[in-house]
Amino acid sequence: MPLVDTLHSLTLNPPLLLCMVLAIALVESLALVGLLVPGVVLITTAASLAGHQNIALAWLIGAAFIGAILGDGISYALGFKHREQVTQRWPLSQHPEWLARGARFFERYGAWSVFIGRFVGPVRPIIPLVAGMMRMPPRTFIWANLASAVLWAPAYVLPGYLLGRTWQQHLNLPPGLEAALIILGTIVVVLAVFFSWGRHQASRHGRLYRAMVVGIRRFPLLRRPWLAMSQSGDVPLASLLLLVIAVGSLSGWTLLVIGHDGPLEMDLFVQQLLTRLQSDVSVTVGNIFARIGDTLGIIVLTLPWATWMLMSKRWDALLHWCGAFGGVALINVVGKGLFERARPDTPDYLMGSYSYPSAHTSTAVVLFGLTAAFVAAEMPRQKRFWAYWVALALALPMALSRLVVGVHWFSDLVGGALLGLVVCALTRLYWQQQARPPLRPCPWRLLSVASLILISARVGLLPPV
Repeated sequence: MPLVDTLHSLTLNPPLLLCMVLAIALVESLALVGLLVPGVVLITTAASLAGHQNIALAWLIGAAFIGAILGDGISYALGFKHREQVTQRWPLSQHPEWLARGARFFERYGAWSVFIGRFVGPVRPIIPLVAGMMRMPPRTFIWANLASAVLWAPAYVLPGYLLGRTWQQHLNLPPGLEAALIILGTIVVVLAVFFSWGRHQASRHGRLYRAMVVGIRRFPLLRRPWLAMSQSGDVPLASLLLLVIAVGSLSGWTLLVIGHDGPLEMDLFVQQLLTRLQSDVSVTVGNIFARIGDTLGIIVLTLPWATWMLMSKRWDALLHWCGAFGGVALINVVGKGLFERARPDTPDYLMGSYSYPSAHTSTAVVLFGLTAAFVAAEMPRQKRFWAYWVALALALPMALSRLVVGVHWFSDLVGGALLGLVVCALTRLYWQQQARPPLRPCPWRLLSVASLILISARVGLLPPV
């Protein structure tokens, strides 16, 4: 059975959906874990699918109710029985402010804090843990837990359930779109987690970094290269891991693509889906993003920033950016000529050009991925994940525009994205070889406005290239 059909059949299985709702409610209420999981988004999605399949509302609310009770109950038990150990372990050992915030909330509202805290996002996963550490009587906690869950479960489930009951009827969406949206959402979440939480774990303050340090100390042969890489500060573990994963994934994906005579099954599925969804608006938007991401669009987007680097005499940064763009352009030219994969459609301005990998996608990933990496390096550790979320939100529509205008297969986009990650990792590794002064202060507002004006002129006045 194809992967798309498998995921589609699983997501429409009523018992599985109920288990998903229960698990999401439990995890979102679980101590500390709920801070790292987008519970509202997940439970709304699961409830929407359940509503679309006409699953009984009572069962759905019951699953959320049980999950919420179990999550808060486990958190309370952890705080009650393991008070000292909890504060000494990750993530509270690195984020004591979370516990302090929950303690202040508990001191202010007392026994009512468990009831009120379930509806207050920043403290919801902390309050049951704090209640246990503060030795709240178990009977008081149980009553507060049950009473709050009775109200919380329908409040969180009903909006998604209502959406699921109405969206197919009113939007008249084609069959198969649910599976495509689920797969796309999964990809977005996995990428965001990988580049935000994953990079944090591979930094000096992350658990993965510390675990590798402990392991390397036991092997004398590994100490010298580790020390050599750390001369300029932290060992660039995140960039090294990204390079290894991206190179391996790109190699395997390329073998899969060239091993098929013609498009993959997923390429045909995505093409058929987009054909049914195509409209004048989608084509117009797709062409706009396609022009933003072509060679001329990238040049005008980056021109103000390159000018600032020249005026600021930041030759090192400018050379690294030029090397990244030049490298990804060269690899794209070589790859297209080597694999000679035909496009779904070839307009006049793309005559003689091949499909794999997608140059628009790889260039967009290099542009926004490197920008996110440089910006995140200047931000506090707790806020760095926002840079990667924004980068993903900007690169994704630019890549998908190639499907909308019909000049690439979906697998071309995947290959282009992986290629872009390889170039990002290599560029960051070269940049991190020595300690460098920060790029700030940077007039980013002025430069952003200049880029916006130039790209608007490019889209409105010049043809695609």
